[in-house]
Amino acid sequence: TTIALYLTRVSAGEQAIREAAEPKPLIEGHNTCVLVVEDNADVGAFAVQSLTDLGYVTVLANNAEEALAELAGDAVRFDVVFSDVVMPGMSGIELGQKIREQHHDLPVVLTSGYSHVLAQNGTYGFELLHKPYSIEQLSHVLRKAATWQRRKRILAS
Repeated sequence: TTIALYLTRVSAGEQAIREAAEPKPLIEGHNTCVLVVEDNADVGAFAVQSLTDLGYVTVLANNAEEALAELAGDAVRFDVVFSDVVMPGMSGIELGQKIREQHHDLPVVLTSGYSHVLAQNGTYGFELLHKPYSIEQLSHVLRKAATWQRRKRILAS
């Protein structure tokens, strides 16, 4: 048996492959304030240190209750909340929903390594960053969310 497969040559596709292979540049934080919600101490420390190195201002909460307490104190100082999904007690999705109710213009970015949880429940419209993530991916998603939030605040003024 002989099988012949003829494919057309497309130069634009080659360029897209090369661009996809190149790492995205890091995005500077420019004092963007991020509330990091992570129950795993090592992962939380990594996120906080990486973001601080990029010029973000970070506050770490070890669970959803601590995050809500930080927001109750002064939610306006935060540009974005970055939360793990799977945590003991209140999940990141539940936290995000509470934040939507109480601080509707504060963007929430979720992260999880457990895709089966999200496959069952969905992300409820929140931006999602899959673990393991690179610092490049993290900086891009946070910058996108914070920029959207700032534009929304400016338009409301």
